[in-house]
Amino acid sequence: MSRKYALPMILLVICFAAPGVLADSTSFTGTFANPEQTFTTTLTVSAPAAVTLQTWGFGGGTNADGEIIPAGGFDPLLAVFSGTGAGATILTDSMGNAIATSDLLSNYGSYTGCSPAGEVNIGGDVCGDITMSLSLAAGTYTVLLSDAGYIPDAVFDNGALGEGFSDLTSGVFQTCNTVGSTTTCQDDTGNWALDILAPHTVTTTPPATPEPMTLMLLGGGLFGVGVHRRRRKARFEV
Repeated sequence: MSRKYALPMILLVICFAAPGVLADSTSFTGTFANPEQTFTTTLTVSAPAAVTLQTWGFGGGTNADGEIIPAGGFDPLLAVFSGTGAGATILTDSMGNAIATSDLLSNYGSYTGCSPAGEVNIGGDVCGDITMSLSLAAGTYTVLLSDAGYIPDAVFDNGALGEGFSDLTSGVFQTCNTVGSTTTCQDDTGNWALDILAPHTVTTTPPATPEPMTLMLLGGGLFGVGVHRRRRKARFEV
C-alpha cells in the first residue's frame, strides 16, 4: 500500500473500531461543592448484560479512560434504581436487599473496591471505593453516586429515589478510622470518579438537586441496614 493511501485507511479503521471500544466503558469524573450533592446517570441496557460499576475518587487509580485519578476524594455511596426520575425504585438482590452500599453500611464488605482502587492510610489502611458487579435485564436504570453518609432513604424500605436522603455527613467531607481506642480523621475533597463497564448506552444528566434531609425513615432503617455516625469508620452488623 502506498503512503498516499495508508493514512486514510488507518483513520478509517480507527473510526469504525473506536465506537466498539467506547461502548464497553464510560468514565465520569467531577467535584461536588458539598456532601449533599449527588450525581446520577441513566443506564440503558438493550439486552441482558453484566455491568460493573467502579469508583476511584477515594483511593485513586487508573480509570477506564486511562486517566490517573489521584487519591483524596470522599468515600462514596453507589445505588442502582430501576427506571428514571423520582419514581425510580431501588434494585434488590435475590434476598430482597437493596443494591446500594457505602462504607457506612454493613453490606460494604460485599462491594469492596480495593483493589483495583487504592487504599489510604488514616491511622491504618482504609478502603473507601466500591466495585459493584451486577447482572441486569434489558431496561432503563438510574445509577446514583453520593457521599457515603448521604444515604437515599430508598435503601431502608426498598423504595423510590424521590423519598429523599438521610444526611449523616455533618456538612463536611471527612473520613475517620478507629483502631482500638484511637480515632484518626482525614478531611476529603469533593472529587469523585466512576467507571461503568458493560455493553450499554449511557446518557448523563446534571448532578441532581440536593434533596432536603429526610430522617423519618432512618430509625426503622437502622434495623435493616447497619449504619453508624459519620465520624466513625468501624461498621456494625444488625
